Formats: sequence, structure tokens, C-alpha cells
Amino acid sequence: MRVFSRTMLAACALALSGGAWAAVSVSYTQPEKFSDLPFSIAERERILKELSAHFLILGKRLPAGQNLNVEVRDIDLAGREERTGRTADEIRVLRGGADWPRISLRYTLESNGQVLDSGEAKLSDMAYMDKLNRYASGDRLRYEKRMIDDWFAKQFKAAPRG
Repeated sequence: MRVFSRTMLAACALALSGGAWAAVSVSYTQPEKFSDLPFSIAERERILKELSAHFLILGKRLPAGQNLNVEVRDIDLAGREERTGRTADEIRVLRGGADWPRISLRYTLESNGQVLDSGEAKLSDMAYMDKLNRYASGDRLRYEKRMIDDWFAKQFKAAPRG
């Protein structure tokens, strides 16, 4: 987890016309103190890597030459972890009540060294189980990804390419 507590830098570049690049970097501030991540360290790391990869995919929507830096400050995943009987295994139970997903982050969007946009965002989706979701039911982060997609589209007015 130490790698993630400092910075999980995920750099993604998309070569566009004229050789320009768009890049995204994602860092996690003290993920061991996040509100809700799996108990297993390996599962926590998998979740953080998957969220970083999702931000990178979204970054491909940004215009060439723009760089997005995201600092995730807290995560509360949809549902709750519950132990499965006598084993040490946990499952995530989604009830649709007060267990909606939440993510707190800071972001900076830059181009040519100039800040275009920056701020803090508190993402949440209280009706996470009542909306259509384009992510597969087997995707453990389908509610969080949809929530991030909605924020990204609204904040950066960046529609999907292609």
C-alpha cells in the first residue's frame, strides 16, 4: 500500500494528430484511511489500479495537449463488505440504502503549463441501483465507474471519441 499512499502514477498518452498527447495521472492520498475499501491488501490494490485505469480511459476524451491530474482523497464503494460465514472471505452486499458510492478528489486540468480548471469534487450517487448502467453486472466497480463518467462528462464536457 505504500506505493499507493505516495502516488500511484498512471500515465496514459494518446497520440493524436500533429503528434500531440493527452495524459492523466492519478494519485491516492493515504488509501489505508479511505472510508471503504476491501480488507485484503491485494484487493485494495486491485481496486485502486482499476480506478486509475478508468481515469486513463476517460482521459482519452480530452483534447490533445491537455493533462489531467487527479488526487483521490477518499473512497466509499457501493455496498458493504460482509464476511461469508466461517471463512475469512468477504463479499460486497448492495442493498440500495445508505450504502451508495462516494469519491472525494482534487483535480487539475492543464495545457501548455497553464491551469485550465481545478478544484475539489465530492462524487456520490444515492440512486446508484435505480439507474441504467452500461457496465456489466460482473464489473465490481460498475457503479463507481458510472459515477466518475457522469462527473467527467459534466466537468470537462468531454464526449466519447469515435
